[in-house]
Amino acid sequence: MENNFFKKNKKEEQQVQDPEAVIVDDMNPTPGEDNEGAAEVAQDAVDAADAENNLEKECDALKAELEKEKKEYMFLMAEFDNFRKRTLREKSELIKNAAESSFKGLLPVVDDMERALKASADTDDVASIREGMELIYKKLKKYMEQNGVKEMDPEDREFNADRHEAISAVPVPDESQKGKIIDTVEKGYTINDKVLRHAKVVVGQ
Repeated sequence: MENNFFKKNKKEEQQVQDPEAVIVDDMNPTPGEDNEGAAEVAQDAVDAADAENNLEKECDALKAELEKEKKEYMFLMAEFDNFRKRTLREKSELIKNAAESSFKGLLPVVDDMERALKASADTDDVASIREGMELIYKKLKKYMEQNGVKEMDPEDREFNADRHEAISAVPVPDESQKGKIIDTVEKGYTINDKVLRHAKVVVGQ
């Protein structure tokens, strides 16, 4: 009985003398708990590594997609610049060729005029000269119509500011003639139904 008492006191003395040993002993898990905690830490590390790998893959994929779109954008810009230059060149050539074609069609009329002038110098026959001039005039009118240029209807007496230019106004005795075209000083022409030149007219007031 006495021996047990002394042993118990001795053990308590050791605990008092070395309190850290007791604390450390309490903190040390059992073998089963140690394995479970290590497994959780290892799994967390694996999950973190997988997440990092996935992020790196996504980042690489985004970089590749961005580079691809950048190349496509640069290609489209180059294509657009080529298209713009080609369009400007074609437009310039179209205007140039249209002018060349128009003047080329007028050359036969100029030739006829030169022949008529030469013939009129050697004759006093006014009728033949007039006939030759009328033929040239008709030829010129036909060429203009073939290219979409037409004379405005001279019989149209309704004044239209979009087609006519009033250069003067004259008093008229008849009320029905007020605001109407009394005379055409200079003919108007259209090209493909668009006004090429306004007709200069006198309007009644």
